[in-house]
Formats: sequence, C-alpha cells, structure tokens
Amino acid sequence: MKLHEKKCIPCSGEIPPLNLEEIQKFQKDIDSEWELTHQNTRLLRKLKLKEMAAPMALANKIAQIADEQWHHPELHIGFGHLDIEIWTHKINALVESDFIFAAKVDKIISETIEK
Repeated sequence: MKLHEKKCIPCSGEIPPLNLEEIQKFQKDIDSEWELTHQNTRLLRKLKLKEMAAPMALANKIAQIADEQWHHPELHIGFGHLDIEIWTHKINALVESDFIFAAKVDKIISETIEK
C-alpha cells in the first residue's frame, strides 16, 4: 500500500518518535522537496505559487484533508508562496503519520498545481 493510501493515526503522546534511520526510510516515499528541520523533528515543504489566490486555494485543500485525517500541519501563506510544516505536536517529533500526511499533501499538489 502506498503511503498516501494509508490513514493517519492520531497520536496519544505515548508513541515513540522515529529514529533517524526510520525517518530516512520514510523520506524516500515522499517528494524530494520535503526537507528535515528542527534537528530532524519536522518536515517542511516550500512552494512558490502565483499571487495570493493559488496559495489560499491549495491551503484550503490541505486543510480539508487535515480535518479528515485529524492530522494538522502548520500552513504559512503569503503572496506567491505556501510553506507546509508537519510534525506530531504531542511528542514534538516525527512519526509514520507525518509521512503519510506529507504523501497526501504531495498528491494534492500533483493534482492541483503540477498539471
């Protein structure tokens, strides 16, 4: 099963964070534009888009999936850009669901702006 086909599992705060080897394994299954930040505890993808409407429209699509999956990224929207930051807030680290959500975001991006 592909990563974007899986469901995010809400974190209770008791799940252990992924180690660097596990992170690197999952990183191979998402777009190479995702970068690790905050000492390998967050994923960040920065998109350059046109004007203001395009970043807002894309952010709204991501927000809809976020509510469905109960996995909420930080979205930083501005004129001509959208930055998407993902991590599991309860443990301040990365778990498999973060990569599942990143893969879902990749799918939205490819269906929306990479046509």
